[in-house]
Amino acid sequence: MLRALMYILPLALTIYAFIDCLNTPEDEAKHLPKVAWVFIILLFWIVGPIVWFAAGKMRHAPAGGRTPAEWHRNHRTEWVAPDDNPDFLKSLKDENEKDEAVLKDWEADLRRREEELKKREQGDEDEKS
Repeated sequence: MLRALMYILPLALTIYAFIDCLNTPEDEAKHLPKVAWVFIILLFWIVGPIVWFAAGKMRHAPAGGRTPAEWHRNHRTEWVAPDDNPDFLKSLKDENEKDEAVLKDWEADLRRREEELKKREQGDEDEKS
């Protein structure tokens, strides 16, 4: 039983470190690129995982304040689609209000011109009569 544990424990540690390394964003891997860490973990299957946990990964929150949920969206920190961005939606609303105001001004101008045209036509008809 003890002999089996001597093989299972390092193997489990290696597997856990390998999965942890793969799930770690590239910018949180310290000292080496993530690919190099994967090779170190797999080639040096007792020392590699220990070195990964000790020196290979930042253990504090990133400066950008990202949450793990944001990394599930294709490792992006920006908005995935425009309709996810509240600033973009607000700009659309502001632009829509501006366009409605311009449209109301055009409609008022059109009504004014139509009334002037009707007055001219009535004046021309009165002169002819």
